[in-house]
Amino acid sequence: MAAPGAFSLREVLSAFRGCVTERRELLLEPYVLGWRGLIRFLHSLGAVFSFISREAEAKVRLMEGYCRGPRRERYVSLQTMVEYELATGLVDRRKSSDSGCRTVLRLHRALLWLQLFLEGLRTGGEDSRTAAICTDSYNASLAAFHPWVVRKAATVAFRALPPRGAFLETMNVGSAEDAVAVLGEALPYIRDAYGITQELFARHRLLDLP
Repeated sequence: MAAPGAFSLREVLSAFRGCVTERRELLLEPYVLGWRGLIRFLHSLGAVFSFISREAEAKVRLMEGYCRGPRRERYVSLQTMVEYELATGLVDRRKSSDSGCRTVLRLHRALLWLQLFLEGLRTGGEDSRTAAICTDSYNASLAAFHPWVVRKAATVAFRALPPRGAFLETMNVGSAEDAVAVLGEALPYIRDAYGITQELFARHRLLDLP
């Protein structure tokens, strides 16, 4: 069992499993809870991912404020949030803001990187290079939204990543084989949450908010 406050892949699985309703609505409370778990995963790996975890933590705090604030009924699901913020003019398409839509968009982009990275860890062999898995995942997702200096620093930092077995150990679910099995359970739910967000944001032209 994971120590209190430590990352647990089973907790992330439980949160993302509870994200999507039968009507294909994405509930924000479990989504944010799942992100809390993913941030603990990033923290457990040291300073290498701090440039991602710091921003994710700030965005999660913002979303927690919306979900628990005076307009919390508008932030029950991703769908109700998008409808509310678009109807009330809270989404600024010309400059950055702290709207829920922009905040989720930043988390959404980072979620793709984590999804690809975790999938690479799941399917990789014992001799797979985590630096290569992480770099490929980053280049296919977050790199497009970072300036050159951040991209360069990230790829250099990734070279210091521990081997695949050490990553699987941080999942806190037992053996490496157990970790691979639980990743196999968790990733479809993470992909589903990502897909729903991608489709909804594309429909409302929210994928390029500054």
